[in-house]
Amino acid sequence: MLTTRFVTGSPNWIDLGTPDIEAANSFYGGLFGWTFQSAGPEAGGYGMFQLDGKTVAGGMTVAPDQGAPGWSLYFQTPDADATAKSVEQGGGAVVVEPMDVFELGRMAIFTDPSGAGFATWQPGQIKGLDVVNAPGSLCWAELYTPDPGQGLRFYSGVFGWETSSMPLPDGSGSYTMLNPAGTSADDMFGGVAPLASDPVEAADGPSWLPYFEVADCDATVAKAQELGGTVRMAPVDMEGVGRFAKLADPAGGHFAVLQGAQSEG
Repeated sequence: MLTTRFVTGSPNWIDLGTPDIEAANSFYGGLFGWTFQSAGPEAGGYGMFQLDGKTVAGGMTVAPDQGAPGWSLYFQTPDADATAKSVEQGGGAVVVEPMDVFELGRMAIFTDPSGAGFATWQPGQIKGLDVVNAPGSLCWAELYTPDPGQGLRFYSGVFGWETSSMPLPDGSGSYTMLNPAGTSADDMFGGVAPLASDPVEAADGPSWLPYFEVADCDATVAKAQELGGTVRMAPVDMEGVGRFAKLADPAGGHFAVLQGAQSEG
């Protein structure tokens, strides 16, 4: 389970790049109850999405010529520079070299060998998100990649992740789940799926997809449409997991929502 007891290799931050941060604030505020708090002019427009005064994500305006709208997932590292070397040695690429963010921490942005983007956060004054695995916050992450085996070898080499698997309900194979090195299956934070297995994701190529927890999947999907979002995959049930759906915000940023099985009761 994803927690804020962040360790090396665990997701510890997520942020949104979007062409209009005010419009994003309106959408996610209406959907999850978030409010956007600017980090000040010295932060270049960056700010924090908060829920009940706790940070659940970051965000900033990104011009169309600087990149497509979307969510970026960050994983904890004790040494961003060493991680950058591991990424390159594993066949990935450094998109943004490690850099200090004031005294808050040190970040870097990468792509894995398949082209899926991800980032790292080396904690400083900011250790990570204030809340996860609660309604309106990050609860899971999923990698869609053309070669799961290659992807797992790469990330295990970079972060030391460990894996476990469970059979898919339809009997079509198994699903690989991830947990940080030295932890147990109880500390799973995400999974890996073959890109070809999901036409919704295959259309856009390799990527990490963040899941946000919700109390009512169907009501959240209806609200997203009302606010101008798009349903990429209608709500479906997965035994033992819950009910989930895939959405896009009005600017095109992809994400998913999950109503856990415990919430359905």
